[in-house]
Amino acid sequence: MDLQLQSFDGKKAGNISVSDALFDREYNESLVHQVVTSFLAAARSGTHAQKNRAAVSGGGRKPFSQKGSGRARAGTIRSPLWRSGGKTFAATNRDYSKKVNRKMYRGAVAAILSELRRKDALILVDKVELDSPKTKDLLAKTKSLGLSNALIVTENAAGNVALASRNLYDIAATDAAHVNPVALLRFEKVVMSEDSVRKLEESLA
Repeated sequence: MDLQLQSFDGKKAGNISVSDALFDREYNESLVHQVVTSFLAAARSGTHAQKNRAAVSGGGRKPFSQKGSGRARAGTIRSPLWRSGGKTFAATNRDYSKKVNRKMYRGAVAAILSELRRKDALILVDKVELDSPKTKDLLAKTKSLGLSNALIVTENAAGNVALASRNLYDIAATDAAHVNPVALLRFEKVVMSEDSVRKLEESLA
């Protein structure tokens, strides 16, 4: 498959031949949903912790006699019914990650890229370069491409583009090795350099 290639200034730069398996795949909504859900779940820290009645210090002595006081019987002052007592259903450290096969993950990313191409939300450029790590220079480049909300994918995350995009909310930069389905779906447009396309074709083949 041949797709149009542009320069980072918005000028036409010929065509580029890309893999049909990566950019002409049928969109599988259930697969994409499963992979996105798994990705977001794995990002949860799961470090929340509360104390149940066994973990709260104190409460080793029975507060008052079993009978004769007129009050409801109580075995410990650390009961969940008491002030400063333990939590009834205490939260514990938990791993929220869900297993997703590598083939499913690759298929979901390919399906998203193919859908972006069909919706004209994918822009391929020959090179993504900036002379200086200035935000205004990056904004000038994205404006020439007609972008206001976009993800820029380069071959290497380190560089002027990554530094210039750190202060922007609607423009983000990442490298081909860290492309994920959530980032691809978050932005309206995705800009990819020719080198990043080749790298994705190798990793997702």
